Amino acid sequence: MENRICKIFGIKYPIVQGGMVWCSGWKLASAVSKAGGLGLIGAGSMHPDNLRHHIVSCREALGGLPFGVNVPLLYPQIDEIMQIIIEEKVPIVFTSAGSPKKWTSVLKGQGIVVAHVVSSSLFARKCEEAGVDVVVAEGFEAGGHNGREETTTFCLIPQVRAAISIPMVAAGGVSSRASYNAAFELGAEGVQIGTRFALCLESSAHPAFKDYCRNLSEGGTKLLLRKLSPTRMAVNPFCEAVTEAENRGASAEELKELLGRSRSKRGIFEGDLQEGELEIGQIASMVRKPETAAQIIEDLVG
Repeated sequence: MENRICKIFGIKYPIVQGGMVWCSGWKLASAVSKAGGLGLIGAGSMHPDNLRHHIVSCREALGGLPFGVNVPLLYPQIDEIMQIIIEEKVPIVFTSAGSPKKWTSVLKGQGIVVAHVVSSSLFARKCEEAGVDVVVAEGFEAGGHNGREETTTFCLIPQVRAAISIPMVAAGGVSSRASYNAAFELGAEGVQIGTRFALCLESSAHPAFKDYCRNLSEGGTKLLLRKLSPTRMAVNPFCEAVTEAENRGASAEELKELLGRSRSKRGIFEGDLQEGELEIGQIASMVRKPETAAQIIEDLVG
């Protein structure tokens, strides 16, 4: 397939790997790009120097093939992160969790293609007005941090398509060839896949996290922490502690204290299945076996 997404990113297949915290290092990103998709390095869990290392390593591994970096705009060292991206001449940047107004013009001024993740058609229109090249419409099936609208992906895609003229990628709950094809039928021009790549062999997530998520049942995730930032995670003792706190009306401050620091690192990267935050999408219950990034893309496109 060749469409606007393939042309703007310079890729063979309109498949983007989500830039997930603690999962999306240079090994995963380069594996996806080598297989014909677009690999993203997840800057959200990296210190600036570590991000530079992953960018350099990814570029060396790819030998000219495209890749990108995903940057949450609420990152505390955002100025330093963006400077590294510009210095290292990263070709594509996906932004999320914030307004794209400030950084879109800066990045595009450096010749960088900019995509922004949204959870509503209202935000999609604001992206187009801000000059973003591509919109990623993400439904609340997705793992990790979500929008507050709680709109499902397959309700969101046609609404965003009707609201904007720029290319659109669909994200959240896409993992099979059927859901891949369905996204295009509803108006998407590409898909972004997180959970299935998070659990693949090249992902930097801990093996215990991968095994746990591959054995989740339907309904094995919850969307919690709405008073802070809505987050989808796998059910485990920490998840149940958050559920209990929210059910008794815990304040945002109490939830912050419960969440503490590096909770997602403990769960995803270090494999603490009891006290870690296991961010993963609803579609995890359909992912059952270890596989490579290339096998995932081959399965999707046939």
